[in-house]
Amino acid sequence: MWAFIKTFFIPLVVLVALVDFAFFRFLLRLTQGQGFGLYFIVILLAIEYYSYQAARILAPNKYVMYAYIAVHVILYGILFYMSYSRGSGWSSAHFKNMLILLTLFIVPKIFLAVAMVIEDAVRLIWYTYSNYRISDDVEIPSRRKAVAWIALGVAAIPFLGVVHGIFIGKYNYRVVRKPVYLDDLPEEFEGFTITQLSDIHAGSFDNDERVQYGIDLANRQNSDIIVFTGDMVNNVYTEVVPYTPFFAKLSAKEGMFAVLGNHDYGHYGNLTEEEKKFSKPRLQDEQRKMGFKPLNNEMHSIVRNGKRLNIVGVENWGNAPFFPKYGDLDIATSGVREGDINVLLSHDPSHFDHDLEEAPNVRDYTKKIHLTLSGHTHGMQFGVEIPGFIKWSPVKYRYHNWAGLYKDRDRYLYVNRGFGFLGFPGRVGIWPEVTVLELRKTTPGKTKRGANA
Repeated sequence: MWAFIKTFFIPLVVLVALVDFAFFRFLLRLTQGQGFGLYFIVILLAIEYYSYQAARILAPNKYVMYAYIAVHVILYGILFYMSYSRGSGWSSAHFKNMLILLTLFIVPKIFLAVAMVIEDAVRLIWYTYSNYRISDDVEIPSRRKAVAWIALGVAAIPFLGVVHGIFIGKYNYRVVRKPVYLDDLPEEFEGFTITQLSDIHAGSFDNDERVQYGIDLANRQNSDIIVFTGDMVNNVYTEVVPYTPFFAKLSAKEGMFAVLGNHDYGHYGNLTEEEKKFSKPRLQDEQRKMGFKPLNNEMHSIVRNGKRLNIVGVENWGNAPFFPKYGDLDIATSGVREGDINVLLSHDPSHFDHDLEEAPNVRDYTKKIHLTLSGHTHGMQFGVEIPGFIKWSPVKYRYHNWAGLYKDRDRYLYVNRGFGFLGFPGRVGIWPEVTVLELRKTTPGKTKRGANA
C-alpha cells in the first residue's frame, strides 16, 4: 500500500497542481489577490518534486545529489533574500535578477515535470491493468532512464528560449500591419494610417542603440498619426527623461497623441501621495517635449473636407479591482457628432467589453467607437505565435483580448504587444511591436477581416 501511495498518490496530487498550473489559474490568483503566495509555493514544490525525481534517475551518485540539493538551497536562499530586500520595485536590479533566476530555473522544470507526469500516467495505467487482469502481485514498474533524458532534452528548449529572450528577444522589434475595414468610412480618410506604440516602460531599458532602432522603425512607417497607449514608465517620470530626446525624433503628418496607463500614475514605486501627484504632470510634460499631445478624457478632431476623425483619449480604466479607473467615456466623447469616425485610445483592453456595472464598456457604448487601441498585456512577454497555426500565451487566461485585432459586431479592438518590457527583462516568442493600422472603406462583396489576428 505504501508503495502505491508513494508512487502514485503523491504524484497524482502533484499532477493536479501541474495541470492547474498548465492552465495558468495562478494568473487569476495573482490578479484577484486570492492567496497567490501560498498557491505559488505549492506549485514550486510540485515542480521541484519531479525535478528531483529526474535528477535522481540521471545521477544516482549520492555526492551529485548532495550538490544538486546544495545548489537549490543556495538558489532559493538568494530568491528569498531578493524578495524581502529593499528596492524590490519593478525597475530594481533585485527584482529583475530574481525574475531571471526564477525563469531560467523554473520554466524549464515545468516542461521536465510534464514529461515525467506523462510517464507516471503510463505507469499507473499499466499497473492498474496488470493488477486486475494478470496478477495481484504485479510490481509497480520503475521509472525509465530514457524518459528522464528525454524530459531533460525537452526542458533544454525553453531554457535556451529564455536565454535568447533576455539577450536578443526583448529588442527584436517587429512591424505588424493590419487593415481595418469600416462601413461608414468617408472617402477623405480612405487609407488613413495609424502607427501605435504602447507600454514603453522606459525604466527597463538597458540598450540605447536598440531603443533608437525601434523608434526609427516607427518613424519609417510615415503614418498620418502616431499614438501611444500608455505605460511610458514603470514607476516614476524620471525614468523616461533620458529617453525624451530619443522619442522626440518621432513625427507624423497629422500629429501624435498619448494617454496614460496604470503604471504612469506612480502607484507601484513606493511613492508618497505628494510624489505621485508631482510625477503624473511631469510625465506628461515629457510627452509634450516628445511631440505628443496628452489626452486626459478628451479628444482631438482631424478634419478633411468637413469630415471628422476623432482621436479620443481616456485615462486608464481596468476591470481589475486594483487598477485605476479614471477613464470617462462620457466626458471624452462629449464633442462627438453624428457621422464622425471615432478612434479611442484606452490602455487596458478590458475596457472594451467588461461587464461591470459601474461604468459603460466601449463595445456597447451609445456613441459608436469604431476602433479602440490598447496595450497593457505585453502578451505576457512569453508565448508562441505562428501566423495561421497557433497563437498562445498564458496571459490569455486573464485577458481574452490579449494581442492583435479583434472585432465584435461593428467595433474593432487592437491590442499592441508592447514596445518595452517589464519585470522579466526579456521576451520569449512575443516580440516588441510597432503597429501600423490602415483604415479602409468596406467594399461590396469584400470580407470584413481582422478578428483575432
